[in-house]
Amino acid sequence: MSSITRAQFLRGGWGSNRQSVIRPPWSKPEELFVDICNRCGACIDACPEKIVVTGSGKFPIIDFQKGECTFCHQCADACQYHAFESSSEKPWSVKAQIQDDCLSKIGVVCQSCSEVCEHGAIEFSIQMGGVPSIELNPQKCTGCGACVAICPKSAIKVLT
Repeated sequence: MSSITRAQFLRGGWGSNRQSVIRPPWSKPEELFVDICNRCGACIDACPEKIVVTGSGKFPIIDFQKGECTFCHQCADACQYHAFESSSEKPWSVKAQIQDDCLSKIGVVCQSCSEVCEHGAIEFSIQMGGVPSIELNPQKCTGCGACVAICPKSAIKVLT
């Protein structure tokens, strides 16, 4: 059984349908983050992309439907409570995942996600007589979320 946070327990988030939240980049591990963060909103106000929003319990979360993370570090710099790992080179371990209802996977030509992926993590392979097949390279994916909002089917999720 996977562990849950105290906040998830109190919210009733122990079922199989619970979704993990994505904290801002450079956030400390979840248990530590929710203990340290005082929910002041400084990281939310500092985000130039406006993707850091108020989540459950007024803790900051990322909403990729609003845009992508540019890894500007302003959210982490704004925190006075040391809820972020400022010295860490890697902002987080989240990656994009393409769901089965992706238009390309169901036979419809769409390459919107690859057109906005600056890191070349999403590529399409030409198929003889068919729709190009989509491929995600997890080594190239930074988890920036640029591909999420552009997807007409909401078939791309960024997950931990």
